[in-house]
Amino acid sequence: MLRSGTSIGANAFEAQNPHSKNDFISKIKIAAKELEETKYWLYLCKHSKTYPFDEKLEHQITEIGKIIYKILSTSLNKKQDI
Repeated sequence: MLRSGTSIGANAFEAQNPHSKNDFISKIKIAAKELEETKYWLYLCKHSKTYPFDEKLEHQITEIGKIIYKILSTSLNKKQDI
């Protein structure tokens, strides 16, 4: 979970200096995939009887997801306008 969770931010940060519009979109797509993996790990923690779960993390990943998917949607729409 640490790897996928921190990869979201790393890819979003890397997307701030893209070589092209496609590079930006690619980095944001990777961040979205890592977000989904992190949600999976949180799901397992939530349903495990032996692993601690913090509902704040679930809320935070949901909010981060809204941001990542909005960035991706806006970027893809702008790309189509070109």
